[in-house]
Amino acid sequence: MPPNDSQYLSLFLEPLKRCKNYRPKFGNSQTSKGYLLDEFTALYGSDPFYSWIGLDNELMYAAHRAAGGMTSIYRQIGIGCERLFREIIIDTTGYTNRDFAEWSYTAKTQSGKTKKLSLDARLELSKINNNAILENIDRWFDGYCCDLIDVQKPSRGIVFEVRQGYKSKDSKRQNADIDNATVAWASSYLPVFAIFSAQIDADLILRYKNNRCGILIGVDNDDPLISIYAFTRQILNYDLADFFRRNTDAIKNEVRIVLETLLSGR
Repeated sequence: MPPNDSQYLSLFLEPLKRCKNYRPKFGNSQTSKGYLLDEFTALYGSDPFYSWIGLDNELMYAAHRAAGGMTSIYRQIGIGCERLFREIIIDTTGYTNRDFAEWSYTAKTQSGKTKKLSLDARLELSKINNNAILENIDRWFDGYCCDLIDVQKPSRGIVFEVRQGYKSKDSKRQNADIDNATVAWASSYLPVFAIFSAQIDADLILRYKNNRCGILIGVDNDDPLISIYAFTRQILNYDLADFFRRNTDAIKNEVRIVLETLLSGR
């Protein structure tokens, strides 16, 4: 087993394990931990209408917990992907400071206040101590920038937005992504979306590329201009696909435990 496998596996699975503790809140934001089954039964049982029509049923609680839990699973897997990818960058580049792998900027809101926005990982060219990785990135840059429209190679490096998948077609989210990309370009970075699964619509890929965003998706082929797995294997010299193959049994087992816990309703 490679020396980083245990650490990487822990980084990926730790957020997912939190899903076992998910409890639905039923619109009550003041209940920070959510409702347990007996608390739900008391809540819905004390509501005349819900009790009359039978919604104070433990199956209703199980349905709510499963529905919210599925959203939580996707979200926590995304956090695991982000942490794993950032750690791979830190290890493969030879960064002397973990902060080199992070990137953020300050923006103004409509109310005039400021807020801090960040992307999930960064390849800062001037901070990379592994010359082989630096040469790989430079070669990849030449190929990728030719694939985008009217794009010159940025001088500072790449910033990544890491996601487990991209099923949403929320225009507000897309606009925020493009705003981040605009700031990245202004800061001399190429913005790249690193999607671990293949779940993203072709029209979204086209829109992002037309707005000078890079896209790497979870197809396991040998093209580092398309595949996140080819990119990590050929450019970062780390086989991310093989990491998941090696650890598939452990990951599947944890996912099964989480799903069984959520679907049990208890």
